[in-house]
Amino acid sequence: MQRGDTLFPSVVRPILQYSMAHVAPVLRAALGGRLIYRLVRIIWLGLCWLDLTLFTALLYMLSFVSAECTQPAYAMLFRAWCRAFVRALGVELRLHQKYQDPLPKHFILIANHPSAFEDIGVPALFNVISLAKIEVLDWWIAGRINRSAGTLFVKRESRESRHAASEQVVEQLGKGRNVAIYPEGGCRGKRIFSSFRYGAFDISLRTGVPIVPVFLQYEAQDTFEWKPHETLMRKLWQFLNAPNKHVNYYVYDAIDPSGFSDKRNYCEFVHRLYVDWQAKYLD
Repeated sequence: MQRGDTLFPSVVRPILQYSMAHVAPVLRAALGGRLIYRLVRIIWLGLCWLDLTLFTALLYMLSFVSAECTQPAYAMLFRAWCRAFVRALGVELRLHQKYQDPLPKHFILIANHPSAFEDIGVPALFNVISLAKIEVLDWWIAGRINRSAGTLFVKRESRESRHAASEQVVEQLGKGRNVAIYPEGGCRGKRIFSSFRYGAFDISLRTGVPIVPVFLQYEAQDTFEWKPHETLMRKLWQFLNAPNKHVNYYVYDAIDPSGFSDKRNYCEFVHRLYVDWQAKYLD
């Protein structure tokens, strides 16, 4: 795992770094006005969107190359693309390391799922492939990029699809990859859903791979929450114009499956942790 702002493989990186490190402070000191600072901020965001556009074009073209030729390089570029997307939206993504013991190198990441932002936020910070809803494939350009990056897809309403997705997760874990799963079974609102699905916990018990729980907190909860019938483009616009762009991802100690006899007890134990974290960070 690493911070989301440590890698910026971009042709405009020197311009962005110089602008924010040198130009903006000088202008603010010399002219002393918020208007100038806002102008520099607009220029910064413009450069970020230019960077994202160029990066997107590169990944889209590479998506037509055989996966055998691009993996794992494409997955690494995808994570960098996610970080570029976070910057273009102007979101400050903060990683809080709450764990006491070192995290395992091989894990299943689980998280609550209040927003569409997790689709880029989680890969921006964690070396994982994600299990996503099948509708992501229909997202313009991003769907193809996600598929090429190794994202797994599931039709949530289909039992057969969920079973097939579980087997795909097991297969990827067997290859040494880390997988992100949202046990609420979709975006259920800004509060923790009344129950978790058993899938992630069953897979953890079957494979022996520990679970790393991450609690997601959006300080502007109402803005970031994915509400029914909202479109992706509308949501991205809301992210871009959020009144508070601070996003906190709290990482806790890994949970070893050997301490549980069955998936039900495992699931209920972890769900209680999330309810407690909700009381701490959201209530």
